[in-house]
Amino acid sequence: MNGPSHLKDLARHYLHKDTHALGEEELNVLESIDAHTPIARDATDIDDDQASFGDRMSDRVAAVGGSWGFIIMFTVVLIGWMLLNTDVLVHWGLEFDPYPYVFLNLMLSTLAAIQAPIIMMSQNRQAAKDRLAASHDYEVNLRAELEIMRLHDKLDALRAENSLLTRMVLERERP
Repeated sequence: MNGPSHLKDLARHYLHKDTHALGEEELNVLESIDAHTPIARDATDIDDDQASFGDRMSDRVAAVGGSWGFIIMFTVVLIGWMLLNTDVLVHWGLEFDPYPYVFLNLMLSTLAAIQAPIIMMSQNRQAAKDRLAASHDYEVNLRAELEIMRLHDKLDALRAENSLLTRMVLERERP
């Protein structure tokens, strides 16, 4: 590691900024260049490590509630409920929620009232995960761009040195 003065030089030379004007991602990239460490990380793994129990639960509820399996199963349950309370149990006078299915409407409203905010929590988590992934993508892209610029600088220096050596050899060979 070359230290803070090397970071200043890298920032000025490649980003044309002072270190105090750098964003968090840019500073992370320069520090990883200085330390010769990789910067790429899996944003999903980072997010999963930081997720609370409630976060994981909202993701599971959203995954189930937003699936075709849930829609089909729920449709079967609704049709079964209606058939049970209109055709089957009515013969014995045991229907517990006759038409217009007030109890069923209450259950559906309760389910919707609970499920909607949970799905919104999951969507907010997904948006935060997407922002984290975009930030990491920016860091990786910036690192690659800076490394390419550094390679160009090294190649230019080698060309200049090679040109100087070639001139010196040619001057020695002249009579």
